[in-house]
Amino acid sequence: MRYSMWIAAAVAALFALMGSVFVVHEGHSAIVLNLGRVARADLGPGLHFKVPLLETARVFDRRLLVLPAEPERYLTSERKDVSVDFFAVGRIENLRAFYRATGGDEKTAVERLAPIIKDALRNEINSRTLSEVVSGDRSKIVGQQLDTINRGAATLGIRIADLRIKQIDLPTDSQVIRDVYRRMSAQRQQVASRLRAEGEEQAQQIRANADRDRAVIVAEAERDAQRLRGEGDAEATRLYAQAAQRDPAFFAFQRSLDAYRKSFADGKTVIVLDRDDPFLQYMRSDR
Repeated sequence: MRYSMWIAAAVAALFALMGSVFVVHEGHSAIVLNLGRVARADLGPGLHFKVPLLETARVFDRRLLVLPAEPERYLTSERKDVSVDFFAVGRIENLRAFYRATGGDEKTAVERLAPIIKDALRNEINSRTLSEVVSGDRSKIVGQQLDTINRGAATLGIRIADLRIKQIDLPTDSQVIRDVYRRMSAQRQQVASRLRAEGEEQAQQIRANADRDRAVIVAEAERDAQRLRGEGDAEATRLYAQAAQRDPAFFAFQRSLDAYRKSFADGKTVIVLDRDDPFLQYMRSDR
């Protein structure tokens, strides 16, 4: 009986010891709640004790965490819509304030922090033009509002180390994107017109060069042809002259036959001549 009592006492002591000890790992901090009220806070890594049944421990991650947010639409100074997608990098700085503000719920913290960040970005984007927002230095947009954001985040026990803009888009249902598309189309049309004009100019130059080359080639060919015809005529004249010197009568006969052949080549030619005409001298029967 006494042995059983010792065992029960040992088990009870073990459970009491387990209920009074908790471990905080590296990068984490803990708070101890006494009947729901914060008794001790910011307990660092290591082994810690608490009163069983009366006290409970909550451990929180104190490392830098990414706090996502939904894209938000803003108006620029020109009253044009932009959609900004961003995320924040922060950590719990004051564990007591964090627990009191959010009950230790990280989701609640993100939901309460998002309006603070969005309002700060709205103030900055509202003061800039669309060109400055889209193509400007995004770190300046963020940097000028980071102190303002941290003043609001301090009420939640959180400190934002960095705020990054992932993407800036034009909303698909806004007039801005239609204006941008029209401007892009007009610019493409200008480029296309310029390229067509340059192409037409080059085509005209190529055609002009081709026409000039053709005229030069035809002129040179005609010149060579005239020269060859002249040389041929000269050679023919020389040969005729030699033939006439050797046998004038036969040369005259041959020339007359050539004249007859050419005159009656088509078989339909009618020539009216006097019967004593010299052209017919070789056709008379008395020859």
